Amino acid sequence: MRKHKIAAIGADGIGPEVTAAGCRVLDAAASADGGFGFDFTDFDWGSERYRRTGRMMPEDGLRQLEAFDAILFGAVGAPDIPDHITLWELRLAICQGFDQYANVRPTRLLPGVSGPLRPELGAAIDWVIVRENSEGEYAGVGGRAHRGLPIEVGMDVAVFTRAGVERICRYACELAMSRPRRRLTVVTKSNAQRHGMVMWDEVCAEVTARYPDLHVDKMLVDAMTARMVMKPGTIDTVVATNLHADILSDLASALAGSLGIGATGNVDPSRKRPSMFEPIHGSAFDITGKGIANPLGTFWTASMMLEHLGEAAAAKRLMAAVETVTARGEVLTPDLGGTATTEQITDAVIAAIGGANT
Repeated sequence: MRKHKIAAIGADGIGPEVTAAGCRVLDAAASADGGFGFDFTDFDWGSERYRRTGRMMPEDGLRQLEAFDAILFGAVGAPDIPDHITLWELRLAICQGFDQYANVRPTRLLPGVSGPLRPELGAAIDWVIVRENSEGEYAGVGGRAHRGLPIEVGMDVAVFTRAGVERICRYACELAMSRPRRRLTVVTKSNAQRHGMVMWDEVCAEVTARYPDLHVDKMLVDAMTARMVMKPGTIDTVVATNLHADILSDLASALAGSLGIGATGNVDPSRKRPSMFEPIHGSAFDITGKGIANPLGTFWTASMMLEHLGEAAAAKRLMAAVETVTARGEVLTPDLGGTATTEQITDAVIAAIGGANT
């Protein structure tokens, strides 16, 4: 039997709750398949560890993770610790340390879930947003000087490299070509950012020209937000910078009904290092410990992880189970208008896995 070694990092807030639920569902998917299984290793990294030791993860954290096939991540962030510490010393340390340069975020309206758009518009949502995940606006280049003085300055520099833009655009092109509509929208802001974003446009044009069967259009990021709301059916695969795609993908999940549904893969396409899969909802300290966190984003994320691990049939079975549960509308968490607990919806999905078609 194939065994996949998974590092489980619940981290902060509701992260441990949904990660535990995700591990349960993954075990159920493996059991239903019968051809593979999981070895999970839990890591207590996150804000609690930072309070004890002054570090979000150990100095040799990346080395500890290298031997795993994939990472299942929960959420990071705490009200009493600055976000730039929690994010940069854990999640981004892993993403950048393992060069997980492709952040992939699918979005569609699940059966039985109502988003804020008119029904005919919501039904047209079927997108994948590809986010450049290693440089751009989140490169970490910059600094502060003259702290506390009237002349204090803080600066963040957006860094775009030809290699970085080429590889993310190529990844997005390949992904778009694998989808039925073969359509890619390149998001930019080159009308205002006249150096890095102009280069982004030029390099993306060079890369997309190598895909003559791909329908490509270009859209300014602010106009893209309006298009997502007004004409969702005209969008399929989207490639955008680190910051722009971060914002657009949160909007996408909100239009699909809840941030609790959003799923993400932080992918190293070279497969030299483990990729990391996480829901996009954040640590949600306002509901931590209440048992009502929505685990569906983690389940969708788990399905993406199964696909990445080569378990396509199990990935399909898991998503079919999720859709069976949402379509019934009987077991939904409060963010989707229901009253169910995390445990109840997890139990419902596990029960549905046994009857899901592959």
